[in-house]
Amino acid sequence: MASIRLHPRLFPLASLASFALSVAIALPAGAQTAPSRQVPGVYHQLIGELHVTALFDGVVPLARAELSGIDEAGKQALLSSRHVPEGPQGLQTAVNAYLIQRGDVLTLVDAGTARCFGPGLGHVLENLRHAGYSPEQVDQVLITHAHPDHLCGLLDAQGREAFPNATVWLARADADYWLDPATETRADTPAMFRPLFKMARDAVAPYRAAGRLRLFAQDERLPAGVSGLDSRGHTPGHTSFLFDAGAGQSLLVWGDIVHYHAVQFARPDASFEADLDRGQAIASRRALMARTADGGWWLAGAHLPFPGLGHVRRDDDAFAWVPAEFSPLPGER
Repeated sequence: MASIRLHPRLFPLASLASFALSVAIALPAGAQTAPSRQVPGVYHQLIGELHVTALFDGVVPLARAELSGIDEAGKQALLSSRHVPEGPQGLQTAVNAYLIQRGDVLTLVDAGTARCFGPGLGHVLENLRHAGYSPEQVDQVLITHAHPDHLCGLLDAQGREAFPNATVWLARADADYWLDPATETRADTPAMFRPLFKMARDAVAPYRAAGRLRLFAQDERLPAGVSGLDSRGHTPGHTSFLFDAGAGQSLLVWGDIVHYHAVQFARPDASFEADLDRGQAIASRRALMARTADGGWWLAGAHLPFPGLGHVRRDDDAFAWVPAEFSPLPGER
């Protein structure tokens, strides 16, 4: 067994005895069973005046074949060099939501999948409680767009309001598309999207009935300290939310600007099959990446590897993702 050498400045002699005792206690007496579950999917980050909590909903596989605008060799080079986990059904893709506390106001951006996408997802409520909050405390829920992995978590396991005191904010352009039964049956509506319309209507129904669904246009005022950035393309009303964190800092929370992080920062022109308007989705992605990089903004991404917090930097004529380092909260230091 290798010996342990302790630096005298980091470990004063007076604390060596307690250190040795703690090591002895920590060593197992016999074989131990390896953990079968990860720790709760929660991560806290302070950004200026904001306490940001990343909430892990789960992972979903996305097939390589759903990525277009890049040849197979280009896909392989980027994916293999970045070591993205991949199984028979596709590439591992995180689903994240973000709880943002400013003073005593709690804002949730996106709500996760709840029961809409089956097992392995739907953990936002569970992790919100692990983070020390209750759903009843949430004041407002900002929805980036009306797809099930962002919207279905508005309901709990019994199909009731998961956030009974919250107002839900959704772009009117997305509501006009996804909440209208006529769109579902239009001849030009892709078949792959048809099951999503009822999910969206069901998710918002109790909030709408209670008068707590707010539909907004891109130029309308949002809750204090938040601006909506038009990032249409993936859906007609896709909106990213820019939070003023004070002290010259900003946090951008985006939804489906990026699905394949290993590819789309380096190749923003690569698009996802589920983008309703691929050309506009590419334009929105390039514009938001550029603004985020040039502004030095913090970024929280719904499909970036958990916790999905970090920055964007320019890389020649493209971009690169810079994940945040794990950091203790001030009270832990």
